[in-house]
Amino acid sequence: MYRKLTGSIIVLLALAACAPAQPLPKDLKTGYEELDAKLAKMVTVDDNAISAKAANGLADALFLDAREPDEYAVSHLPGAKLLGYSEIDWSQLRGVDKSRPVVVYCTVGYRSERVARDLRERGFERVYNLYGSLYAWALAGLPLEGPDGQRTRRIHTYNKRWGTFIPDTVGEKTY
Repeated sequence: MYRKLTGSIIVLLALAACAPAQPLPKDLKTGYEELDAKLAKMVTVDDNAISAKAANGLADALFLDAREPDEYAVSHLPGAKLLGYSEIDWSQLRGVDKSRPVVVYCTVGYRSERVARDLRERGFERVYNLYGSLYAWALAGLPLEGPDGQRTRRIHTYNKRWGTFIPDTVGEKTY
């Protein structure tokens, strides 16, 4: 039974890896083809996905970082609160009006998509996943903030492999 189940899981994973990329609306494109191609296969394009430029223009939005503390310490969106991913700090949301727009981001949008779903399940009404996340934000030329509150060009790329999905010209990559 175990072998049969394991074989079924392997087949399902193989099929998922071969899944076609979803169409990417023009407003969600980051302008970096390698990243756009990767995102189209792993991050959902729906009404809850928001571009960096649209998120930046969203009035009174609360930005939540769904990465780990060491990633947040390198750089984050200005004014963003660290929510975390492996150990989510739900206390960051105490007193937040559930109708307030919330934009969740991570490195590329995979982790933040899951956290955004959890926030909607907790009753938050206007929760968006920043499509392309920190990478899309930096590619749009929007500022990043360092641990000292000052503007920085440092970008935590999660790891070296994921660092290939953002051009070297955007900033100083760290992992």
